[in-house]
Amino acid sequence: MVQKNSGSVIDQNAGTSSGGQGRVTFNLSPRAARALEQVIGLTGDSKTDTINRAISVYAYVEEVLASGGAILVSAAGESEPKELKIF
Repeated sequence: MVQKNSGSVIDQNAGTSSGGQGRVTFNLSPRAARALEQVIGLTGDSKTDTINRAISVYAYVEEVLASGGAILVSAAGESEPKELKIF
């Protein structure tokens, strides 16, 4: 195991970078913990499924942005989509 500065612990022996399962233990900020509970309440998914989906979505967003693209979103009732900003 490797201790990271953020307080997260990553087990380097669990899983591989070639798509195998891995186990990661980490600390959520209060804001992230509230967001996780909010998503679970909206979807009914487990914490594991929610976090896995979030990582997949984040990877896609970063890939689009790194290639010079943009992600556009619009809320119900909005006439024009707006560019998603990740900060």
